[in-house]
Amino acid sequence: MYSAHSRRPRPFCTIVPPHLLDQVSQAEDPALHLPARRTLERDADCRARRIAALRQTGRASAASAADAPAEADAGKKPRRTISDAGGRTELPGREVRAEGSEPVADASVNRAYSGLGATFELFLTVYSRHSIDGSGLPLDATVHYGEDYNNAFWDGHRMVFGDGDGEVFRDFTLAVDVIGHELTHGVTQHTADLTYSGQSGALNESVSDVFGSLIKQYARGQTAAEADWLVGDGLFTDRVRGDALRSLKAPGTAYDDDVLGKDPQPARMADYVRTDKDNGGVHINSGIPNHAFYQLATELGGHAWERAGQIWYDTLTAQNLASDADFAAFAAATAKAASERYGRDGQEHDAVLKSWSAVGVDPTMADG
Repeated sequence: MYSAHSRRPRPFCTIVPPHLLDQVSQAEDPALHLPARRTLERDADCRARRIAALRQTGRASAASAADAPAEADAGKKPRRTISDAGGRTELPGREVRAEGSEPVADASVNRAYSGLGATFELFLTVYSRHSIDGSGLPLDATVHYGEDYNNAFWDGHRMVFGDGDGEVFRDFTLAVDVIGHELTHGVTQHTADLTYSGQSGALNESVSDVFGSLIKQYARGQTAAEADWLVGDGLFTDRVRGDALRSLKAPGTAYDDDVLGKDPQPARMADYVRTDKDNGGVHINSGIPNHAFYQLATELGGHAWERAGQIWYDTLTAQNLASDADFAAFAAATAKAASERYGRDGQEHDAVLKSWSAVGVDPTMADG
């Protein structure tokens, strides 16, 4: 069940950032700018209905399942429900697939169902977390939302997928890391509850990128060296010059297109973008902590969801991270988490410090 805090409205978190849609909305071709403008209008409406919640403080208080006995995890199963909005914007839409039912003819429904399952599997098997709230929360999703809707989002209670316009974006159920990204906003909601603005908002987005990537890597059985470290690869149509929405390996290189513009993400604090848009650039400056995690994962090697992911998960669930934490505070918290789990003299602690140094963040600059 939701805690008292978790019942309050939550930030409206989308996978495609406003700056990218705004760029497309300025294209001369109506086939490009009309869907982008409709998507921006829909997203703005949803954000407006949640703006009051962003001023509230507090922490969702669902307990982590990390302390549950490992042997109990085998009996824990997801509870998924997929609905179809049929091109409308009323939620949840018509239920079309429930937990345990057979695949249906609609590939979007089946991909959403599988993506919810892949996310559930990583958090349960690797981190002993029973669903996104740690207490078996049902996983609900809606597909075919809106007309040519160029986004996917977590609204605090469910995942929602657009079909894309077929010109710039494909169906948003195609990318399992997008599904994992959005559901991880729910994990953050129930743990650190990072405020969705400025550096804490960029950390909120980064945590979702990190675990979205880990969910994809876990599903594919990839090591850190084998992974592509892209978020949303396969979403762009062939007319777009770009690989994905974001790159943890090389922020700022995910796309460079005449219509979309160039990926604006920085990889280091020296290039931090100061802006009033997108809640202080939460989708832009997330490139910095994203790259720190990539540095850590590749430094440690092996499967990134193991030591590197464990450190990030411990940090998120430790209940000692302020909801308005900046990059330095988060970096200090990751160093503390690495020390507590692996020892202060271990390779992991040193690798954490090295990874943050590589992006220009100094954990010793954290307040307190």
